[in-house]
Amino acid sequence: MKLSSLGDVLHNLPIVWDLRARLPDAQIDWVVEEGYVHLLEPLLTKPGFKGIDRIIPFGLRRWKKRIFEVSTWKQFFAFKNQLQAVQYDYLIETQGLLKSAMVCSLAKKSPHAVIAGLANATEYSGYEPIARSFYNQCVQVPFQCHAVDRSRWVMSSALDWPLLHRSVAPQFYPQEFVDGIPQSAVQGLKSPYVLCFHSTAREAKRWGNDQWIALGKNLSTRGYHVAFPWGNSAERAVSELLASQIPGALVPPAFSIEDAFSVIASAALTIGVDTGLTHLAAVLDRPTVEIYCDSPQWKTEGYWSDRIANLGDMQSPPSTQEVLDASLKLLQQA
Repeated sequence: MKLSSLGDVLHNLPIVWDLRARLPDAQIDWVVEEGYVHLLEPLLTKPGFKGIDRIIPFGLRRWKKRIFEVSTWKQFFAFKNQLQAVQYDYLIETQGLLKSAMVCSLAKKSPHAVIAGLANATEYSGYEPIARSFYNQCVQVPFQCHAVDRSRWVMSSALDWPLLHRSVAPQFYPQEFVDGIPQSAVQGLKSPYVLCFHSTAREAKRWGNDQWIALGKNLSTRGYHVAFPWGNSAERAVSELLASQIPGALVPPAFSIEDAFSVIASAALTIGVDTGLTHLAAVLDRPTVEIYCDSPQWKTEGYWSDRIANLGDMQSPPSTQEVLDASLKLLQQA
């Protein structure tokens, strides 16, 4: 179980494949914040493919804003009924937060069910120690632990399996799904384009505007349209500022998570800071340059493909030349 956010949900996907490899006939359900349902839909069980049997949407973010409305409580009890329609033998809680631990407590459990969750915080990740009180199996993980590895650690402990190491490469989406992603229909994007995800939740994780402009100008001279997506009005203002100084640069309209699959799959390259949509490009195994400015590379780096370049580290952003060199290398490989 991982409720949110975008990058965290993506880095939890491999345990679905890990579970299916050992338990092909198990019932596998996933509770997720309703805004991220589209991330899981490609893994739904269907003829010829066994993945997630039920996606159970959780509307906590929306409910908190309307907590005194009758409709909110009706939706909550509908969620609870859906959650309790199946009796679970294992509950794997990889987020370590009170909200996800409480979902475990609401689930219908068999008499000897294992409720496994994080026993400790990992560096630079959110963690609420009170969540441990909802588990009957608290799993100690390394203080420095990649997000994918951390989920696998909790899963392996819950099922009493040997720990899956990186030698077993993580899988994210079915190759058939990835190969079938349609060309982007988002207006304003002109091929060949390079996506530049400049925005992130924390200002310190951003790469400098001057560096984006210098990089964009260089790519523009090579025939690429540099695109600066955005998610809110403040991000849009930055996108427009950057694009105004780069010949042929693009500021596409806002697009949904569902649209992001095709936008990323149709790009010649994605360059982005440590944020969810950059990680989506990496899990789709598209040419990706991940820029780390004020977060550790070990925590979320795309280590599973040579089509992903990971640059920078905590308080050590990469230079423009480093990002340009990595970008040109990946473009040449494509």
